[in-house]
Amino acid sequence: MTFVDALGREHAPVEPGAARIVSLVPSITELLCDLGLASSLLGRTGFCIHPAEVVRDIPKVGGTKDVNVDKIRRLAPTHLVVNVDENEKPVVDMLASFIPHVIVTHPLAPRDNLALFHLLGGIFGANEQAEALCDAFEREYALLKATPKGPAQVMLYCIWQDPWMTVSRDTYIARMMEEIGWECWSPAGVAGLEAGSRYPVFNWSDAVVRSIDGVLLSTEPYRFTEAHVDALEKQVGKPVRLLDGEMMSWYGSRAVAGLRYLRTLLISGD
Repeated sequence: MTFVDALGREHAPVEPGAARIVSLVPSITELLCDLGLASSLLGRTGFCIHPAEVVRDIPKVGGTKDVNVDKIRRLAPTHLVVNVDENEKPVVDMLASFIPHVIVTHPLAPRDNLALFHLLGGIFGANEQAEALCDAFEREYALLKATPKGPAQVMLYCIWQDPWMTVSRDTYIARMMEEIGWECWSPAGVAGLEAGSRYPVFNWSDAVVRSIDGVLLSTEPYRFTEAHVDALEKQVGKPVRLLDGEMMSWYGSRAVAGLRYLRTLLISGD
């Protein structure tokens, strides 16, 4: 039996404990640890911070983009786990020249996590742990679906400023928003803005402000705070909310808590 990654590549299962893994994706590093595979992790990025008590003992190999290739080569991994959005293809191609197995992930919606659990659990011999995560995910998803939603709203989700950046509708974050009735704002149709990017740059024009019901500021990758919320509300005259960026954007095992977070947003009205 083989398991197919996001690029359609087949991966054979590995004997438990035989894999030597480097993860260049923070949420995947957390997932691998929650699957009981921390002892097989040889390297992680500096942004792989969860679970803190486990990853502190795993060597850092740079960032998600600025990878220390020589350090990874010395670690001699058998498997590399990457993500389409978070890692640069030229870097991944370079690493693939000496790492036998490169597993590419690209979840675009919350329910894609079920396939992700089975993919990594299947390859690395953690099927029972993967099934447990699937069960936990399904329980939280059912609770979320049973929670009444408010009126549909168009929300502009901000991930950066200087320049201001948002997310397209074809992203995991946008699909998380959809689960509670928030339509992700798109620059399509707004004069002077390009709609082709998955992470578009925009400016606070009158046309943009008129087209939205509110603004969502994420705590990552840019560290927006309540001070930004107050300042932006005065600037745009629309409701602005601060959201936990990890809960909205981290797939993998964090998605279970992410669904619970969405439900609290509905229940609290925030």
